Amino acid sequence: MRAEELVQIVRRQPFVPFRLFLTGGRTHDIRHPELIWVQKARVDVAVDPDPKTGVIDRVDFLSLLHIVRVEDIEATTTKRKSNGKR
Repeated sequence: MRAEELVQIVRRQPFVPFRLFLTGGRTHDIRHPELIWVQKARVDVAVDPDPKTGVIDRVDFLSLLHIVRVEDIEATTTKRKSNGKR
């Protein structure tokens, strides 16, 4: 994924939470635009911020080359529910 594409997703107004799908099957949910920092070759993702204090537990560094797909979290949830009813 290109950095410019991801920046457009992060800057959408209103912000829509989304999920990053990585090679190897890992995912990262981005629920607030301040929890992701897009750079030229990598993305820094804040992980497990404390809901009361906002203090971040750790930061994961992800190569843009390993992001294979981005989906809105609500859209993903809706698809799974409709597939489960079949």
